[in-house]
This record gives sequence, C-alpha cells and structure tokens, in this order.
Amino acid sequence: MDFRLTPEQEALKKEFEEFFEEEMKNEPPGWVWGLEGLFSDVGWPFNVYMAKRLAEKGWLVRPWPEEYGGCNAPMIEQLIFGDVLGYYCAPGVDPLGVGMIGPTILAVGTEEQKKEHLPPIARAERFWCQGWSEPDAGSDLASLTTKAVKDGDDWILNGQKCWNTGAHRADWCFALARTNPEERRSKGLTYFILDMKSPGVSIVPIESMDGSKHFNEIYFDDVRVPSRNIIGEVNGGWAITQTTMNYERSSVGIMSGACRGLNELVQYCKESRLRGKPLSQNPHVRHRLAQLAIDIEVGRTLSYHVGWLQEKGDIMAAAAAACGAKVYSTELWQRVAFTGIEIMGLYGTVAKGSKWAVLKGQFEDLAQSTPGYKLGGGTSEIMRSIVAWVGLGLPRIK
Repeated sequence: MDFRLTPEQEALKKEFEEFFEEEMKNEPPGWVWGLEGLFSDVGWPFNVYMAKRLAEKGWLVRPWPEEYGGCNAPMIEQLIFGDVLGYYCAPGVDPLGVGMIGPTILAVGTEEQKKEHLPPIARAERFWCQGWSEPDAGSDLASLTTKAVKDGDDWILNGQKCWNTGAHRADWCFALARTNPEERRSKGLTYFILDMKSPGVSIVPIESMDGSKHFNEIYFDDVRVPSRNIIGEVNGGWAITQTTMNYERSSVGIMSGACRGLNELVQYCKESRLRGKPLSQNPHVRHRLAQLAIDIEVGRTLSYHVGWLQEKGDIMAAAAAACGAKVYSTELWQRVAFTGIEIMGLYGTVAKGSKWAVLKGQFEDLAQSTPGYKLGGGTSEIMRSIVAWVGLGLPRIK
C-alpha cells in the first residue's frame, strides 16, 4: 500500500479544502457538528443547503455510474472527499442515503429501483432513515418482530422501530420486517423501502440527555408497501443488510473530525497558561497530545486501508477492516473528548451557550455524545466479533 496521494489526488483534495473553507463561513450561529447539529432546527436548513451545493458540484456520489448521478470516480477519491468533509466538520452528506441505501440499491437493486431512487439521492432531493432496531432487537437484530403480510401486490407492515436517526427529517426509510413467521432468527426477513409520508407511519422523538432530538421511534400501523419496493428477494433480507453494513463504515470522517478537534485543543493549550506558563509546555499535556496525534494517524491509515480494499473489490476483507476501523475511530473520539476535558479542567465541563464555555463547549458535548458512538451502528463488541469471524476466520461461539 502506497500511503502517498498522487499529484492528481492532491489537487483534488486541495479543491475540496478550498470549497469547504469558503462554504463553512456560512454556518449559522449555534451550529454544532454531529448528529445534534445535523438534525436540529438550526442545523437542518444548513445541511440541506450544503447538500444542494455538493450536488451541484457533483461530489455527493462521485463513485456512482454517470447514469445515476455519479461520475465513475475511484473509491479512493470519495474517501479523500470524506476525509476533508470530516476535518471541516461540514454537513451535506446524508449518511443513510448516500452512505448506505444508495450503494445497496446500486449493488443489488433492480434497474427500476436504481432509476427511481438513485438520481434523487445524487441531487440531494431525497433524504433517508433506517428502520432496523427495535425495543427488543438492537444488537440482536435477528430477533425483530415487525411483521409484513402479503395483500395482493402490496405488503402490510405493523410494528415499532427505535433509535431511528433523523427519521423526523427523512423522506424515505429502509426497513427490515419478518415476512415468514414460521422461520426463526435471520431467516424469513425481508428488506423494504417505503415513503415516510405513507398512511400509518408515525414518528415519536427520543430526547437525549443534552436536550437534542435526533433519535426517534417509528410506528408502522397497517402501512401499505408495494412489492416493487422490496430490495432483493422475499425472505432474503438478512443478506441485503450485510451488503448495506459493508458500505456503512470506513470512519474516515470520524478520524479527520478527531484531527480537527485535536488541532483546536492544541491551540487552546498554546493560548492558556498554568502557573505562568502555556499549557503546551507542560510535559504531561504534551505527552497526551502527542499520543492522540499518533493515534489519529493510525486511525486514518486504517480508514484508507478500507477504501483500498473496496477499490480492489475484496468485499469480505473490506467489511472486516471497516469493522476494525469503526471500533478504533469511535473509541478514539472518546479518548479525544475525555483528554480535552481533563486538560481544560472544570471549564471543559461548561456547556455551550455559557460565556465560560471553552471552544464553544464542544468538548463537553463530545464527552456526552461519544460513548454512544461505540453503540450506534453496531457495538464495539459486535464489531470485534465480526473482525474475528470474517477477518481472521475464527470459529463462532456455539
């Protein structure tokens, strides 16, 4: 693996950087990077604006074929784009539409599904949410109980989903439901896509401890979904979920976001003094910051390795590597957050909005939110198990 970018890739990266440097001057007062900012009343209009600007540039789905809104770009170029996007803490990319369902439809969808759903994603006209987890089926997704019953050319969905990120902003949803009650666990599940404006769909927000409301519960009450909105085969939905998850994680944006956070923390240490000397001269502080810098470079290498494997078409190896990168990146973000709080002391725990808040209170916010990063999208324990089973070929525990 060559760790250097080509001159063409360096030029492309510079173009991305110049764009975000300019556009992020438009961020609204109170904008906070992350799920809280993305789906808030303040952040959502800015997210839509940025999505439209990225669509105009043709950058949202660059690796996709031209007929669906892309430009057949190499996967590594999209990784570079995500790297720069994450560093500038910029919104605009729908993680569920662009990052998950879009690539899934591209890989296994019918031609009709591709033509209907991919161009609106590429044009930033359609945003998505995920309908997988349930109150008693989170990490153990195969135990879900939402049911779909055949009714002519349609299916009738009934059930409850939870922890649905951005469902209150979404136009469409991809959901998993049990279509064969005689089968157990992962058998008898079917992968549906549905319009969130369908009769019978209701959304209830879940308030986080910081007051934000980016998670939701979704209730399906006799929701009618046409058969053409099934991805893959009836009762074959579990395999399609694996396809979706393979596209979810390279974590490069988390790594570059951590890099941005570290750079701001370093600047704070240069400007803040303890006993007459800058914090940056304190040996203990310097050691902690240096270790984070090393850890972040390791993480970025892991993310680029995932992109390299995807470029080669080694999907199974890429899936295992992506799980490893997901574990590393989410646990790294928590270390960055907690290190910042420790260095800042009590000032680091002051919430945003206060005149005493340091760096807009972002480290206080991260200290609350980053523990959840290790749960969302698959817990660290599950990710490590996938690395063991898929990446190392170790036997499953019976």
